[in-house]
Amino acid sequence: MGKFLKGRGLSGVRLIVGDKCLGMLEAVGEVFPDAKYQRCTVHFYRNVFSVTPRSKVKLVAKMLGAIHAQESKKAAREKARAVVAELRSMKLKETAKKVEDSVEETLTYCDFPYEHWTRIRTNNVIERLNREICRRTRVVGTFPDGNSALMLVCARLRHVAGTQWGNKKYMNMKHLEAALEDVSIAG
Repeated sequence: MGKFLKGRGLSGVRLIVGDKCLGMLEAVGEVFPDAKYQRCTVHFYRNVFSVTPRSKVKLVAKMLGAIHAQESKKAAREKARAVVAELRSMKLKETAKKVEDSVEETLTYCDFPYEHWTRIRTNNVIERLNREICRRTRVVGTFPDGNSALMLVCARLRHVAGTQWGNKKYMNMKHLEAALEDVSIAG
């Protein structure tokens, strides 16, 4: 997929947001070696909850949220260390290990302009699009062949790209351009 996109002219990729799918990570590292990787915080939380007792999930969710509510990467790292220590004191060793081992890859968004943080912490945009496609294909139920399913998906993608949803600006790139300009002047 990455080679396909690069072959179609995609360039200047600075950040990839994903759910830690190993195949995607390998492909991205090969095709866009300069891009940083941000693990989707929602997927990270789900992975942490998978080793957390059900009775403690709400408390752990608040603790994880506190990590990602910090004003800087340094503060988030400090909060993460405190959360890991608290989890260990609560006898949640597996949960603490999962947080300790993976939290750093969920903090990459802090290297980008603050105004973009809430938009680049997760892969919600693609998840929303996938839900829309699933909703449409579920209505049909069964397809006569693969081409008819592909036609429906492509029609839906074309509709999304041509409507208000597809035209809506997700981020103001002037913030990123200013940050890049500051870095080039300083360096």
